[in-house]
Amino acid sequence: MGQFHIAITHQAKPGKEVEYEAALRQFAKESLDEPGASGVLLLAPADGALGKEYGILRTFDDRESCEAFYRSDRYREFHRRTRPLVADDAKRRPLEGLECFFHDPRVSPPKWKMFIVTWLGVYPSALLFSMTIPPLIGFMHDLVIRAIVNVFVVASLAWIIMPFLTKLFRPWLSPPQTQPDIPDFATPQHEPPTDDEHALFDQLEFERIG
Repeated sequence: MGQFHIAITHQAKPGKEVEYEAALRQFAKESLDEPGASGVLLLAPADGALGKEYGILRTFDDRESCEAFYRSDRYREFHRRTRPLVADDAKRRPLEGLECFFHDPRVSPPKWKMFIVTWLGVYPSALLFSMTIPPLIGFMHDLVIRAIVNVFVVASLAWIIMPFLTKLFRPWLSPPQTQPDIPDFATPQHEPPTDDEHALFDQLEFERIG
């Protein structure tokens, strides 16, 4: 079985961002010593951003390592220390974006499956645009025509074809698996955050640790 990925987000309380981020960065470095923990990526609001949401994307050797991590004494202690600094319950969610077409939080599909689905998207889109666009702009230089055709191919793949195909073939790409059993203490109990605390962060800075 392949590596296991999980994404968790927290809303920091207003005025507690610096303290929470410092604790989060320190814990991220220390947590890589835990058995089966093979990587961590932190997502934090950029300076001046409206939102206060912090993300932790973790990679484990397998699902069992993930479950053991969230039961570890080290995580319990981090949860206890940072509970007063966060405004919401922890949320788990799948990754989004072009880089995550084939990145499932449960398991990544084999490369040969990615190849087939990608080919199913590239071939018809390239064929369609290479047949329909050049006659409309035949007065342009051949290199310009090819560039415009490629723009249409890539745009259609990014926003239409690949999202559709990965959703259509998701049961085949990543067969359903049981979600990790993360105990209740991993999710602090607080009053629901206010609308202001739910403001979306408009810019992220990425920091790779480990």
